[in-house]
Amino acid sequence: MLSKKKQILFSALLGVILLVVIFIPKRRDIATLDEVELTDTAEVQEIVYKYGIPVDDYEVDYGIVERNQSLSVILEEHGLSARNVYDLGRAADTVFDVRKIRSGQAYAFFTTRDSLPEPAFFVYEEDAKSYVVFDLRGDYRVYRGENPVEWVRKEARGTVESSLWVAMQNSGANPLLAVTLSNIFGWTIDFFGLQKEDEFRVIYEQEYVDGRELQNFHVLAASFRHEDSTYYAIPFVQDGEELYYNETGNSLEGAFLKAPLDFYRISSRFSNSRYHPVLKRYRAHHGVDYAAPTGTPVYAVGSGKVIAKGYQANGGGNYIKIKHNSIYVTTYMHLSRFAKGIKVGSTVKQKEVIGYVGSTGLSTGPHLDFRVHENGKPINPLTIKSQPKKPISPANMPQFTVVRDSVVRLLETLAPAALAVQDTLSLPAV
Repeated sequence: MLSKKKQILFSALLGVILLVVIFIPKRRDIATLDEVELTDTAEVQEIVYKYGIPVDDYEVDYGIVERNQSLSVILEEHGLSARNVYDLGRAADTVFDVRKIRSGQAYAFFTTRDSLPEPAFFVYEEDAKSYVVFDLRGDYRVYRGENPVEWVRKEARGTVESSLWVAMQNSGANPLLAVTLSNIFGWTIDFFGLQKEDEFRVIYEQEYVDGRELQNFHVLAASFRHEDSTYYAIPFVQDGEELYYNETGNSLEGAFLKAPLDFYRISSRFSNSRYHPVLKRYRAHHGVDYAAPTGTPVYAVGSGKVIAKGYQANGGGNYIKIKHNSIYVTTYMHLSRFAKGIKVGSTVKQKEVIGYVGSTGLSTGPHLDFRVHENGKPINPLTIKSQPKKPISPANMPQFTVVRDSVVRLLETLAPAALAVQDTLSLPAV
């Protein structure tokens, strides 16, 4: 009887073991299941956009507009008919003048990835930041767009050996930053008279698009040591306008620029007896000659009204006279051409382009002859005094003092190294 019970018990235990073996998954099955689950989990792919278009969805042909190449030529080369081009031009009428496509500018043509590719988009870059999109799908649509920009903070420090331009290059900075500095300090420093060992220090931001640096700068702080004096440029917003001030709170901007063009070489100075290279005799030269390439922009040194514009064959060639107030009149001579819209009676602003360097009239080469009359008498343009714009107000002085002290401290500790991005640099809000 006992043996029979044992037999029944053994049979039941064996059945349980078989059930466990059958229904519990094997280790190899678990691994396989895990693999399947991982494989079925879709990874999120980052969609890459250019001009707001997902580029991976299209074939893209990048190009540069060639000389004398029109929009119709480019589009017809990519399969559009003359009728298509005409309709597209009409669609663009209120957005972009298709006749203004310029050689040297970039473009991109997008086509579908189908077995029979279809035109999808044409994009024309007006400049590094802005572009025009021609949507070629269905009813044509034309719209503008802008590439995202980034401002990168940098610093530079250098010593002048030959010119500020070269010194800027040697420091590792874009040499066009020299023009920005000359504009800021242009009322207080004569950049035509820089000396060896003059030193600049600057903390600034430079604009970037798609990793490409643009020639746009915003100076956050700067100093310039010239002729044993150090000049500071401290940005501060007062009455809604950002200007640069010196350490005492006076604006660096004055009523007159130090020079009417971005710095180039002075070829002849103010003199009562100068040997004339064409006439071969000595006579007065009541101006300053700036040697510069033909086409260099010439600025009005101050706001005023154009009182004369003309041509003097045996003298100043193309010239312009500007009356700034009851005391000062400035003259700009030997221009290759005048700026568009400039005429007698025109009101011009300080730093406005009024013409371009040339060699018209009695001249041996391209240069600007710049003259200043004070109360009707010629004076040396290099010695003209300029009153600064409105200084920091008493109410803003405490805040300005905080900004000034921080800026001066940062500039004094600036390392004499090449251009460097300042990830940890922080300036107080202004």
